[in-house]
Amino acid sequence: MTTTLITGANKGLGQETARRLIAAGHTVYIGSRDADRGRRAAERLGEGARAVQLDVTDDASVAAAVKVIEGGGGLDVLVNNAGIEARGPDNEVAGAADVTADMMREVFETNVFGTVRVTHAFLPLLRRSTSPVVVNVSSGLASLTHLADPGHPAAFYPGVAYPASKTAVNMITVQYAKAFPAMRINAVEPGFTKTDLNGNTGTQTVEEGAEIIVRMAQLGPDDPSGGYFDAAGPLPW
Repeated sequence: MTTTLITGANKGLGQETARRLIAAGHTVYIGSRDADRGRRAAERLGEGARAVQLDVTDDASVAAAVKVIEGGGGLDVLVNNAGIEARGPDNEVAGAADVTADMMREVFETNVFGTVRVTHAFLPLLRRSTSPVVVNVSSGLASLTHLADPGHPAAFYPGVAYPASKTAVNMITVQYAKAFPAMRINAVEPGFTKTDLNGNTGTQTVEEGAEIIVRMAQLGPDDPSGGYFDAAGPLPW
């Protein structure tokens, strides 16, 4: 039996990824900052889903989640999915003229430091697995190649904090993959998916967006590690 933890899994891409992995035979811990929302999501998902309170910005919350999952038998797959965007008072994405250090700090606390906090905490459990996998949910907006290309659609995105945080996630992915060659550790771009993160303005369904996350969560020991992928294949850094 493969045991998986997904952070931010009570809705959107996280919940859909959980649904698909449960169908594939995984036992999935639904990591949720709000315990009640996590329980309700686990109830919706049914057998194979287990709720665990987990706030990626809080050391004590993460440590408690480690104890719960260790008590349940261990961990094979970690999906770092929890993420936020910086928005101004008008709820528009904060561009270069409006973004502040405090906005950057808040986004990095979840998207970057949260990814490191959770990964570091669960490394001992992952290292006991016979086939450990880490999937870091990144973004196409993390690609310096694409954002620096005036002809690429991503270049028109005005936000600063979110793309910068996801570029950092990509670097974390590369460095962890080198440090732990026995693990499959990759970053993925789900695509512009309708979720609360973008006010449901995305062009893809969560079913489409979850495809690459689900695929990379099921890698074996001979599959790629240290890469950056969307559903069509490798992406340029």
